[in-house]
Amino acid sequence: MAAAPPSYCFVAFPPCSKDGLVVFGKNSARPRDEVQEVVYFAAAEHEPGSKVECTYIEIEQVPRTHAVVLSRPSWLWGAEMGANEHGVCVANEAVVTREPASESEALLGMDLVRLGLERGATAKEALDVIVALLEEHGQGGNYYEDGSSCHTFQSAFLIVDRNEAWILETSGKYWAAEKITEGVKCICNQLSLTTKIDAEHPELRNYVKSQGWWNGDSDFNFSEVFSLADDHLACCSGRESLEKQGGDVSAQAMIDVLRDKDSGVCVDSESFLTTASIVSVLPQDPSFPCIHYFTGTPDPSRSIFKPFIFVDDVKLVPKVQSPSFGNDDPAKKIPRFQEKPDRRHELYKAHEWARSLLENDQLQWLLLAFSLEDCNVLQALKESLHTCDFAGKKHF
Repeated sequence: MAAAPPSYCFVAFPPCSKDGLVVFGKNSARPRDEVQEVVYFAAAEHEPGSKVECTYIEIEQVPRTHAVVLSRPSWLWGAEMGANEHGVCVANEAVVTREPASESEALLGMDLVRLGLERGATAKEALDVIVALLEEHGQGGNYYEDGSSCHTFQSAFLIVDRNEAWILETSGKYWAAEKITEGVKCICNQLSLTTKIDAEHPELRNYVKSQGWWNGDSDFNFSEVFSLADDHLACCSGRESLEKQGGDVSAQAMIDVLRDKDSGVCVDSESFLTTASIVSVLPQDPSFPCIHYFTGTPDPSRSIFKPFIFVDDVKLVPKVQSPSFGNDDPAKKIPRFQEKPDRRHELYKAHEWARSLLENDQLQWLLLAFSLEDCNVLQALKESLHTCDFAGKKHF
């Protein structure tokens, strides 16, 4: 069974956050070569009986969809994370449970992120949308742009608005959710819900009893019931960093946590990379606008978080949008993913170029250091290079 990519999602409510703000953040860990784009879709009216084509399947469209801004792997329809015009933010986590995820093509967890944002004006409405679609259409299909293997996962979500958040964890069509209104919360690629459950699938407990996973006598602990072995243990050291802020969690504090490689929140491994990040600031006072910061580029420790505010007549930014291949896209052809086209957008290419310059400059410093005869100077240079992390990590 494939390991789920180690992404992290956070939310901080007053009194842990500053100035009556709700602060939301996510690092999206995905295959290293995957490109994420930032896209905006305006609110729209739809004809009765119309359909919407998601990543793998077509479903019924609703009469009206909200305006959304999304960070998404550029080969699919849904999103890893995003926000809508009403101040709702949703992020997805791939998780592994004792029930194998389906390889049959259905809705991806990332499709459910977008559908929840397009159809829900509050966090609870978005949750209701997601679980209703799970019940009707199920979840399944390849999570990666990979024609050689099918990588399947169950889904967890962090759903946030100005007043509350919901942690929603699923296995197949079964689910449970916890409501959050204060403090700091983190979810990652492991189940985290325990005995505090504020909403659940009506047949959840009967189902797990029928599978022999719970006897009905002990307290019902969602993660213990559905996790593999001890895979439900606490997984997020970044939460401790935010809690240490006291009542001062801000957008910058959230960005700092997302950039932290030592804690593992910022992923840079052989298989996975943090390919995009988001931080959203949601004032509890509705007279103030929400601000959403997207990187649109890999590795938040080397990326700028660029702000987005929902306004009238939003202008699209082509430099953060990947090329479109239409019906010739290998992700749409059957069999899927027989080729992998170049999906890099202009900002992604510029980011790669800037990173190469930094690394080349670093190499020049190393060559100079090794040419020096003074061992003390050589040692000082080595220590400096080790601590500065390429001396420019916040500029790209």
